[in-house]
Amino acid sequence: MKHLDSDFSDSHLPFYSVNSGKGEEVRNDLYYWTNQIVNVCFYGVPGSREWVMIDCGMPHSKEKIMEAAEERFGHSGKPMAIVLTHGHFDHVGSLEPLLEEWDVPVYAHELEIPYLNGKMDYPKGDPTVDGGLVSELSPLYPHHGIDVSDKLHVLPANGAVPFMEGWKWIHTPGHTPGHVSLYRESDGTLIAGDAFVTVKQESLYRVMLQKKQISGPPKYFTMDWRAARESVTTLSNLNPKIAVTGHGEMMEGKELEESLRYLLDHFDEEALPANRNPH
Repeated sequence: MKHLDSDFSDSHLPFYSVNSGKGEEVRNDLYYWTNQIVNVCFYGVPGSREWVMIDCGMPHSKEKIMEAAEERFGHSGKPMAIVLTHGHFDHVGSLEPLLEEWDVPVYAHELEIPYLNGKMDYPKGDPTVDGGLVSELSPLYPHHGIDVSDKLHVLPANGAVPFMEGWKWIHTPGHTPGHVSLYRESDGTLIAGDAFVTVKQESLYRVMLQKKQISGPPKYFTMDWRAARESVTTLSNLNPKIAVTGHGEMMEGKELEESLRYLLDHFDEEALPANRNPH
């Protein structure tokens, strides 16, 4: 396996929010748990042995993630599968160690596969985007792909999400080429990944205090801003009732509706780095 590699790779990244180690129920069958500054989602009702994990948190977090899953489900059993919104280090940081414990399939979009089978690396973080210390340090974050090809599967072409009946995956590129979000139409529940987030991820102050504010995808790692805007439009057009994102607290109801509308109406000012133009 090709492991994550950077100046920070052998140590814990020094970023923690006030919500680190805490979890919150989104629906009776959906729960998110904050691993330092990123959210890991658990799908399945408490007590179930048929559950799915969405994203795998930060490096060096295997034990904490397994403990959070055990606390949610009441047992130490493995998930049916792991679904990835995308392959950035803070969403797959503990994937390889977890797969050493759990022999389970991993699902991702076909365009994300090269970053997960060892064939491609992501661009380094861009410190020139406006925003704060998190951005300035981003070139030091792990950006290399990993190789979990022996467990890796492409998400079904029909939009179904394995082991998550009633959900569909939606291609929401921009942050990465193969980024996906998950949506359940029956109750308007959205797992947005990093297509948009509910904290200004570039600012360490806001990340640490979890100041709730809808924002575009984290600027320092986003690869295609035109696609990112289109992805936010796609998700907004679903009229979700509640959303959990990769970073920040869940958002629902009128606050979510109005915040998404505001983000779209002010995308250039709110989401784009100052030196970027999506057109």
